[in-house]
Amino acid sequence: MSEQNTLSLETFPENQIAIVTGATGGIGRAFVTHLKASGHFARVLEYGRKTEPGLDFENVETVARCAEDARRQSADLGCDIVLIIDATGYLHDEVFQPEKSLRQINADYMAKQFQINAIGPALLMKHFCPLLARNGKSVFATLSAKVGSIGDNRMGGWYGYRAAKAALNQLVKCSAIELARSKRDAVCIALHPGTVDTGLSGPFAKSGLNVQSPEQASANMLAVINNLAADKSGGFFAYDGQELPW
Repeated sequence: MSEQNTLSLETFPENQIAIVTGATGGIGRAFVTHLKASGHFARVLEYGRKTEPGLDFENVETVARCAEDARRQSADLGCDIVLIIDATGYLHDEVFQPEKSLRQINADYMAKQFQINAIGPALLMKHFCPLLARNGKSVFATLSAKVGSIGDNRMGGWYGYRAAKAALNQLVKCSAIELARSKRDAVCIALHPGTVDTGLSGPFAKSGLNVQSPEQASANMLAVINNLAADKSGGFFAYDGQELPW
């Protein structure tokens, strides 16, 4: 998919609002850059650890605060919110690394995985999905991971990350079903960005893998988002448009 094609977001109504959460991370920043460059939206709202108001899943009150800020800006502009991209995620830090075996499972690490990769996005869906436009195409897309697929799991390991992303996929499916009851044209999906050269997944890229830049990955995912309609809501898709198994 070419970057130029992804910047054509013609399936969305023009001059409305797009939102990126996790906007201060590598992929999030790239999404913001593409959305602003497209010229398609009246405003692109950014929320992350370093924004004002800030968004931090380890401080859950910040989710409702950011949603209220988005609601207020939507009302002030007289524009609908038609696109929400959740580019948050957590894999490792200076304390914890992905588990290679059962003996490495750590309760604190697993709790952090679920807090950031499942509970946080669930709170985003709770507070932000009701803000989506009632009529016309709107999308809530969250970054999952192919390793969260149970059907695709051939190697094991990475217990906390795999389990948290599998939980996220289930949360997306549930949210999509509920969202369809009030917003028939809404799309709620999980996206696998591929292996991206960021601090999250870059250190774990193996030789021979297709490692994308954040700009490439976000451009590809925007193309997927642009091409999806409500009949695909609740699905799990890779950056190249392939539908992934649960």
